[in-house]
Amino acid sequence: MIHIKSPTRVDLAGGTLDMWPLYNFVGGATTINLAIDIWTEVELEASGSSEIFIESEDLKLKWKFADVSSFLKTLDPKLSLYQKIISKYEISKGFNLKTSSQSPIGGGLGGSSSLVISMLKAFNEFTEQGHQDAHAMTHLAHNIEAEILNTPTGTQDYYPAISGGMNVIKFTSTGINQKVIDVVGTPLEDHFLLVYTGKTHHSGLNNFEVLKSAVEGDFKVITALKKIKRIAEDMKICLENKNWSELPLLFRQEYEARIELTPAFSSPEIEKLAKISIGSGALAIKICGAGGGGCVLIWVPPAQREKVMKACQDENFQCLSAKPIGPLNS
Repeated sequence: MIHIKSPTRVDLAGGTLDMWPLYNFVGGATTINLAIDIWTEVELEASGSSEIFIESEDLKLKWKFADVSSFLKTLDPKLSLYQKIISKYEISKGFNLKTSSQSPIGGGLGGSSSLVISMLKAFNEFTEQGHQDAHAMTHLAHNIEAEILNTPTGTQDYYPAISGGMNVIKFTSTGINQKVIDVVGTPLEDHFLLVYTGKTHHSGLNNFEVLKSAVEGDFKVITALKKIKRIAEDMKICLENKNWSELPLLFRQEYEARIELTPAFSSPEIEKLAKISIGSGALAIKICGAGGGGCVLIWVPPAQREKVMKACQDENFQCLSAKPIGPLNS
């Protein structure tokens, strides 16, 4: 039995700029994100015959096929993700595949990207293809998701699923550089509170609207992207120097710059959550992913955590028991 677990992530700065060619429009960019202990899981083993058995715990569905060929020919849209991934491999034997995700649907935590990585890790092992580095796996994963979604996709979400830890990812015209940092036991962990708004979002649509506006030369959008780039660079310096007290200001600046890209990054739910959490002692919020709903990171002093959590729960927001994780061993 092959058993794979991959973390999801909270993006801290520079999101949206990980989409090609946006980072080229602003002279390169940096994104910073943090792997968290909300996982996607894959179990995979040979079936002992040519038959294919697939189970999605999230969809509460099971499928059975006579062989790989018949599986790849099915038109069931719920199997599109499985088909796109498995078609990349030369597989002649049957298998049992089971997948699950702890991430809320549309949570903005990169859950679908993490699941793609979990499946790629599992099938790399199943087909004995050996180790694939983070850049190669990311390149394949984001192209697979683009095939499924029919929209441009960024690449930052895959790195924490592969490597864990805090990822500082630099995008340039010559390539992508990844640095993994362990922040477990730091104030970043102590002040971390993740809350689900209860409203799902569609990251591809918000980011695609930004991409179209940037390609058309929209001055306001380009200006906001440059602000997001600068904030991410400032955050990188802040984290390297362990100036934790500067993070709330950078989160507030990132929020304002992201709303300048398009108001769709916020929502009535996010605005309400921001108001009640800050009113209860939190210092800042950070929209996760492309916003419009999903999850929100709240930066809260440890002494105010219980008060902020109660205020959120009283308004029917869901406080998630999530925390950052260190770099993975693999």
